[in-house]
Amino acid sequence: MTTAKKVTIEQIGSPIGRPHAQRETLKGLGLNKIGRRASVADTPETRGMIAKVAHLVRVVDGH
Repeated sequence: MTTAKKVTIEQIGSPIGRPHAQRETLKGLGLNKIGRRASVADTPETRGMIAKVAHLVRVVDGH
């Protein structure tokens, strides 16, 4: 039995004044307000999304 690795991220920045693509990336990660946390699968795709908005989010837990 294999369990998918998860990574927990927290939004620390506002999407106001940011490009539309960055706002959509936050929504795709399940975030929409500062302080919200989301647990997403730790895949190369989600890591890329996190890298795209690295200035707006922080990785809280990576296991």
